[in-house]
Amino acid sequence: MIRLHDVHKDYAFGERRVTACDVGDLRIEAGEQVALVGRSGTGKTTLLHILAGILRPDRGEVEVVGARIDRMSEAARDRHRGRHIGMVYQTFNLLQPFSALENVLLGALFGRGAGGEAKSRAETLLQRVGLGDRLHHRPSELSVGQVQRVAICRALVNDPELILMDEPLGNQDRTTGVQVLDLLLQMARDGNKTVVMVTHDPESAKRMQRTVELETLRRPA
Repeated sequence: MIRLHDVHKDYAFGERRVTACDVGDLRIEAGEQVALVGRSGTGKTTLLHILAGILRPDRGEVEVVGARIDRMSEAARDRHRGRHIGMVYQTFNLLQPFSALENVLLGALFGRGAGGEAKSRAETLLQRVGLGDRLHHRPSELSVGQVQRVAICRALVNDPELILMDEPLGNQDRTTGVQVLDLLLQMARDGNKTVVMVTHDPESAKRMQRTVELETLRRPA
């Protein structure tokens, strides 16, 4: 499902370059649920964005869902992400003018398309997470936990093989966050989906099948 080899990404700050991601080797098998953990500044979000194809590494091999995305153009990476990857962001990134159902359907636009079949999938997902009576409510009319459930449905609407999560418990109370995270992991298991989560939170990490410390992935100096 995921294979990284000799992956490096850095950024320039004036004349100084700062390493944001440095991975020797990483393999994640189909169906695994893996937490990538590390202190602030170890490149967790950068690595997640490389896996999603949002960022291209300066060098290295990145294979995700059977494709070498490091060789792809930006447009090709966008298409690959829309068809194969669902993302759950720390800030959820829902659009306030749109209803819960419309926000989920926006995710379908970048994958299979937002036709009648997509609407049926979106409604079914929202009903499954307990939001069947909130389809036409806007994010401002929902609780934080309900907003996260909408974000989960948006990530799942294209039936992706891979789900990527960025600090999913970062912006809500722990009880609600854990309940929603457990719901997502169960839905992923039911669909045999691979889940990769970056986090600094031990409670989140221990809910995954495997934990990988980012420091251990760094290549020897």
